[in-house]
Amino acid sequence: MELRLPELGDNVSAATVVGVLVKEGDRVAPGDPLLELETDKAVMEVPAEAGGVVKRVLVKVGDEVRPGQPFLELEAGEVGVPSPQEVPPPPREEKVQAAPPSKAPSPSPAPAGQEEGRLIPAAPSVRRLARELGVDIRQVRGTGLAGRITAEDVRRAAGQVPPSLPAEAISPLPTPRLPDFSRWGPVRTEPMSGVRKATLRAMAQAWAQVPMVTHFDEADITELEGLRKRYAKRAEERGFRLTLTAFLLKALALTLKAFPKFNASIDVERGEIIYKDYVHIGVAVDTPHGLLVPVIRNVDQKGVLRLAKELQEVSERARERKLTPEEMQGGTFSLSNLGGIGGTGFTPIVNWPEVAILGVSRSQMKPVWDPEKEAFQPRLIMPYGLTYDHRLIDGAEAARFCRYLAQLLEDPLGLALE
Repeated sequence: MELRLPELGDNVSAATVVGVLVKEGDRVAPGDPLLELETDKAVMEVPAEAGGVVKRVLVKVGDEVRPGQPFLELEAGEVGVPSPQEVPPPPREEKVQAAPPSKAPSPSPAPAGQEEGRLIPAAPSVRRLARELGVDIRQVRGTGLAGRITAEDVRRAAGQVPPSLPAEAISPLPTPRLPDFSRWGPVRTEPMSGVRKATLRAMAQAWAQVPMVTHFDEADITELEGLRKRYAKRAEERGFRLTLTAFLLKALALTLKAFPKFNASIDVERGEIIYKDYVHIGVAVDTPHGLLVPVIRNVDQKGVLRLAKELQEVSERARERKLTPEEMQGGTFSLSNLGGIGGTGFTPIVNWPEVAILGVSRSQMKPVWDPEKEAFQPRLIMPYGLTYDHRLIDGAEAARFCRYLAQLLEDPLGLALE
């Protein structure tokens, strides 16, 4: 039996093998992990579809693989006598492909109702998806390995996935050829990780597609920091840290509800604005493997303490490379907080298809004039920048968004009561 890689998630067309967990002669049971793959921004295990004895491993660490690609040959064994429910459907597909070539090939398409009689490179699950979406799979152009039709191809044909940008649109200018740096001294090279490659592609696409503008502002968080310190011990007793980011998430959720355009996406093909009635915020996490952006869901429905707990849990999974693809998808807005590292300001890049992202820098004590006391008072000031898609959002709207956010942060009691 030849095992093939399953679909790896929406918009994931390739992955890198970072671990081979079995060797020839090993016995495996259904569900046992066989491979570790690094996709765009997560590491996942590939389980065995059936049990048996490993006959041959077809991939090695470092290989780039795609959905539908064979990665292991399995022989039925004592452990691997699967029940009928455990036997995957590909054998039926092999029968279709092995149909005797008695008929002369015809360039004309097969008549309706004979879809299963043609050599269509698609898994049974993809065929089923095509039927559910009302897509004629014979008319779908496969983008997978060797022209294999993927679930994303079917969804695109059904209008559920925007067409991918051509390479020339993402990189309008040819990349200049690098000089030979070794002419001037010793050099070292190392391959890019899957996370870094994914970041490269995403940033290039966003930069080429989205006209971005950044609006800078400040918020006085003196009282907010006092409140955070007051409740920090209570959070520690419950096993998590109460950070400023948790308060930022809550304030952002309320601001996005007041300014729904910043929680939207643009459908250029249909000329529509897609407003999302949910608030899922992606939080940038710095890890040894690169930048990961797990998504905190339904932020508007949660309190600050719960958000702090979830944020710590998801950040730990990100650093341990245990995030699932689902935890990296579905964001409506992004937050990048570099305050713990330093800096006075930066311009974050919009995480397309979102339309805005907030970047927070290190807070500093500054003298602020108090008209009542007629004197300068030391206040803790937090700088931040809002980068937005200028196709949808105007400068005045961005300024109002930032002022609304600052007012929430400067009134921590009101923020806690929301």
